[in-house]
Amino acid sequence: MRRRLITSTLAVVLVVIAVFGVSLVIVETRTIENSASEMVDSEAVRLLSIVENRLNDGEKVNKQALSQQIAPDRYALVEIHGEEPIEIGTRPTGKVIASTQKGDGETVTVEESRRRVSDEIGRTLLVILAVALLAVLAAVALAVRQARRLGSPLTDLAETAERLGSGDPRPRHRRYGVPELDRIADVLDSSAERIARMLTAERRLAADASHQLRTPLTALSMRLEEIVATADDQETVKEEATIALGQVERLTDVVQRLLTNARDPRTGSAVDFDVDDVIKQQVEEWRPAYRNEGRNIITAGTRGLRAVGTPGAVAQVLATLMENGLMHGAGTVCLSTRVTGNQAVVEVTDEGHGVPPELGSRVFERTVSGRNSTGIGLAVARDLAEADGGRLELLQQRPPVFALFLAREGEE
Repeated sequence: MRRRLITSTLAVVLVVIAVFGVSLVIVETRTIENSASEMVDSEAVRLLSIVENRLNDGEKVNKQALSQQIAPDRYALVEIHGEEPIEIGTRPTGKVIASTQKGDGETVTVEESRRRVSDEIGRTLLVILAVALLAVLAAVALAVRQARRLGSPLTDLAETAERLGSGDPRPRHRRYGVPELDRIADVLDSSAERIARMLTAERRLAADASHQLRTPLTALSMRLEEIVATADDQETVKEEATIALGQVERLTDVVQRLLTNARDPRTGSAVDFDVDDVIKQQVEEWRPAYRNEGRNIITAGTRGLRAVGTPGAVAQVLATLMENGLMHGAGTVCLSTRVTGNQAVVEVTDEGHGVPPELGSRVFERTVSGRNSTGIGLAVARDLAEADGGRLELLQQRPPVFALFLAREGEE
């Protein structure tokens, strides 16, 4: 592209020089020739006037008297009736410019060699050629500058596009002072930002999926262990298998919800549900794990509460809180329910040391963790709660009290 820009600019300049240069040469040549001819005519008229004046004054006209009246590089011939012709200067050879002026019995002829005119035309041509050469050099310099000005941004934009294709979506925010190129840069930066958001959403989906699937899978594995441990009791096996199937269904619901949120986070499936049923289901799932740790789960508070939300999402939020209490808490875990205003509240607390003071205000941020955990569980739980119009709060750090606020039926 740079070579094409330089070539095209140089071609335009050469065409302009050819058109205007030839015209200028013709005009200047004619101007110099006309000027020389007019000067010779003027010289002849002036010399004739001098001769006539001297004759009228009765003075003698001779070569000595006229030799100072004509330029050294010219030749003059003065012819007076009845006298010998008078020659002044050296008669030029070759082509000449001549002018003959006649008076009353006097004739004056002035000649000048065309070589002087040719020399002047040659000097003029050299000046024109020098100016043309300077114009060509200036055009080349300008073409190179323009080629760099346009070529470098295009190379830079190509590198930006290649970076986008290689998975580096960082916008560069570079502008080049050329409206068309700046427009392309704007589009590439916008595309980079969209790609970055898409990649962030994909990574977040993967992280959320891995975390949300881990919790029900952990509960499911514990339930299957219970089945193995009670294989001699058919009724218990049947009951445990039924519970395990329910966990598998909830796991399927979690996967479906993740995929739905990935397509459109605003999509929801809120319904009116019984809060006690969700709490009971979670207690049954997590009791074996707590029992293995020598700990207990209890429930308290207002019974028969109904709320509006997605039961699967609420169950996932409570599962996250109970898993968090199992991993980081101590003693008995209590799930209590109450009503505040137009909201149903489910509080989860334990007897552990709670949330460290330095993490209290950041406990729901992603990657923030007090121990060797992923640091996204509480963040995902808050997102799930907010997707149904609720919210998840840390009401107290020591002992820890997490509260899930849900809209009540008819109170949205």
